[in-house]
This record gives sequence, C-alpha cells and structure tokens, in this order.
Amino acid sequence: MQHDPANPTLGYLIADLTRLFGRVFDRRAAHLGLTRAQWRALKRIHDRQGLSQVELADELDMEPIAVGRVVDRLQKAGFVERRADPDDRRRWRLHLLPQAMQVMDGIVDVSTQLRSEALEGLSDDDVEATLQALRHIRDNLVRLDRDGRGTAPRKEGHPA
Repeated sequence: MQHDPANPTLGYLIADLTRLFGRVFDRRAAHLGLTRAQWRALKRIHDRQGLSQVELADELDMEPIAVGRVVDRLQKAGFVERRADPDDRRRWRLHLLPQAMQVMDGIVDVSTQLRSEALEGLSDDDVEATLQALRHIRDNLVRLDRDGRGTAPRKEGHPA
C-alpha cells in the first residue's frame, strides 16, 4: 500500500495534531512565561498532587534528569515544592504551591478556548465517538507497551 500525503496514516495524523496543538498553545500561553515542559509539568502535578519526579518523567516521556531541571526552575519560581516521601527518603513528591494556581487558571483558560476552537464544526456525537476511539487506541497501546517492556529483540549471534 502506497502512502498518500493527502491522507496521512493514524500515527502521523496524531503526531501532527500534537505538534499543532502544542505550537498554538505555546503561542497563546506565552504571556504566562512558561516553557512547554514547564506548563506540561505543572498540569501533571496539578492533576496528581504528590507524584514523584520519576512518575512525572514517565508521564511526560522525558528523562528524569531533564524533569529534575524543569522542577528546579518551577521550584525556584515558587510554583512547586518537593516533599520527602515518608516511605522512601530517596524519593521526592511534588506538590503545587498556592502561587501556581493563578498560572494554572491561565493554562486552563488557554486550553479550554483552544479545545473549543479546534473542535469547531464537529457535533457532540462526533467528538464523543472520536474520544471513545482514541481512548480505545490508547488502551491498546498501553497494553502493547506494558507487554513489550523488557522483551527487546535479540540480535542474531548474541546469546540471551
């Protein structure tokens, strides 16, 4: 089957949507003074108060050292604090500080408006069907990722 550039495959279409959402969001959220990595981290911490830096790195698909630098900047700005994990002193739990809520309100405003404009012209039924299909695809990919972890293909001639 030959690739038709006018009709992108699912993976490319999702990647394009992600890239375009990010680009437009960045432009509209520039007045908040945050990088994309920072606002994404704030949103994840807001949604899951107390998650660890390792969990945040996994959710953002970033290296832990890079997430550590993002959290350092957010902490210095007074948006986030690290609290020691009572069960593991090597682990830090991340929590938003009150000052972050004003920025979170701005992030929510920008994302609500962008989502509304991006979905313009689609019926509620179309949106729900699309979300249902995407959730199903995500669930399949989560399962495939989980099942494939630790089972890297062996190279020929190399023992296990």
